[in-house]
Amino acid sequence: MAYSWDNRVDFIVRYMYDIDNNGFLDENDFLCMAVRACVVEGKGDCSASRLDEYKKLMNNLWEEMCQIADDDKDGKISTSEFKEGVRKTCVGKKYTEFPQAMKAFIESNFRILDINGDGIVGIEEFRFNCITRMAIDDVAPIDKAFNALLTDEDRKVGGINMDRYKELYGQFLSNTADNHPAVYLFGPL
Repeated sequence: MAYSWDNRVDFIVRYMYDIDNNGFLDENDFLCMAVRACVVEGKGDCSASRLDEYKKLMNNLWEEMCQIADDDKDGKISTSEFKEGVRKTCVGKKYTEFPQAMKAFIESNFRILDINGDGIVGIEEFRFNCITRMAIDDVAPIDKAFNALLTDEDRKVGGINMDRYKELYGQFLSNTADNHPAVYLFGPL
């Protein structure tokens, strides 16, 4: 199955960034992402100091996203504005060329996925992440998506490490082809 670049970016907006499901991105979504990241990475614990760190990270990402994508400066980023912003800043570029706040968000996202904190996202963690975002009646498509992401080196270490995750996320956003392994980064879309 192939996933178009437009569908992949739509997925990011709808299931990862638009936390309050109001149809666009705004500052509240990024505040909600800060709380979510603090609680999930803290495995239920969310100290005030760690929450402040996440709020700063997400505020920086929000401000950077506004500069990149809020074309009409209304404090909201529509899906089409987000797509155009990603197209301008990510398509055809390497992960290292992405905006700094986006890279910080991606690295934070990896730490959230790595539930056991061992530096590797294994199949169980990948499954858990997928089922928190979508209704699915069988783990087989999730497992197939995970296995499609893995290189021989990934298999040797038991999953995806931070560097590989950054590489895959970069490809997910920068490569507009429908048939590369990174299309499965968030499971069977």
